Amino acid sequence: MKKTAISALSVAMLALATACSEKQAATDASEAPAKKAVKVESESFEPSTNIRYYNMDSVMANYELVKTFNEANLRTMTELQNAQRSREGELNRLASSIQQKMQNNGYLSEASYNADMAELNKKQQAAQNYLGSLQARAQEEALRQQEEFIDSLNNFLAEYNKTRHYDAIILYAPGELFNPALDITGDIIEGLNAQYKKAAPAKDEAAKK
Repeated sequence: MKKTAISALSVAMLALATACSEKQAATDASEAPAKKAVKVESESFEPSTNIRYYNMDSVMANYELVKTFNEANLRTMTELQNAQRSREGELNRLASSIQQKMQNNGYLSEASYNADMAELNKKQQAAQNYLGSLQARAQEEALRQQEEFIDSLNNFLAEYNKTRHYDAIILYAPGELFNPALDITGDIIEGLNAQYKKAAPAKDEAAKK
């Protein structure tokens, strides 16, 4: 019985000492001055592998096809916003007119009031349908643009690698470390833009037809 009590006391003292130690460590950590992270630049050296990488953010920012898509999407967004403001203004004016007419006892019968409310509801539904169709077209266009971008990138990389025979061309992501000598982002941007420029006249002609 005495041994059991001593054992229990030892365990309790050990737990108390551990808790105090952890509390002191947490206090010391909170009081310690914050250390500023130092960015270490990756060293460039002669590659010994047949793998290359590219930065997708740079490709998206400098590929003329993507710039064209962004301009078109901006126009679509402006069109959608203008349409929404126009429809909202029309509906607000009609609703205000009904409210004012009702306050001025302008409705001679409940039927005439119900007719105006039916007209308001009809125009609200029409506005929702119209704006919904604009949004649906915008989403469809965004998907088409995404597919065209991916196809153009994949086709270019396949053609690009015919003469280089890299084992892999991979995407760079933050937190990953690569030898900068393996970076072919500039080659890809230059090649994609040359491909886009070459295909632009035929694409414009097809659009006219």
